[in-house]
Amino acid sequence: MRKLIVLDRDGVINEDSDTYVKSLAEWIPIPGSIEAIGRLSRHGWIVTVATNQSGLARGYFDQSALQQMHDALQAQVAEQGGKVDLIRFCSHGPDDRCNCRKPRSGLFVQIAEHFNIELAGVPVVGDSLRDLEAGIAVGCKPYLVRTGKGQKTALQPLPAGTQVFDNLAAVADYLLDN
Repeated sequence: MRKLIVLDRDGVINEDSDTYVKSLAEWIPIPGSIEAIGRLSRHGWIVTVATNQSGLARGYFDQSALQQMHDALQAQVAEQGGKVDLIRFCSHGPDDRCNCRKPRSGLFVQIAEHFNIELAGVPVVGDSLRDLEAGIAVGCKPYLVRTGKGQKTALQPLPAGTQVFDNLAAVADYLLDN
């Protein structure tokens, strides 16, 4: 049986920005992250991404710019012999009261329904508390990375059972070794 993993995007796969990642030019992979996704995929993992993209609602970028970033992600992972099986994003702002904006778990429910799979024990990798909380709400196992906002997040009380790693590459190493 293939294993599934849910990754946050900004701060886990690519560099984060307090002014939002608004274009392909601003979408800069964190060293080792693309290779890590490729390795997981080549070893049979179903790699998914669940990402808040409120910059859409705020008018900082449009669907086309977001698609360009996701196309670049897919192309770079493909160069590593892997693939991102599914990307789900929340386009809403913080005041929209949607069920998909993390820390709510709507994106995770969409992923579970897409693959017709339970998420109990599925790794969720994030750099913020809301990433982990959204996954925990549906039974995922939390992994915090110190990239992006992760250094600051690591100083806060973390959900029980959270494992902390330097980056996505370290998470991939751990998962593939265990």
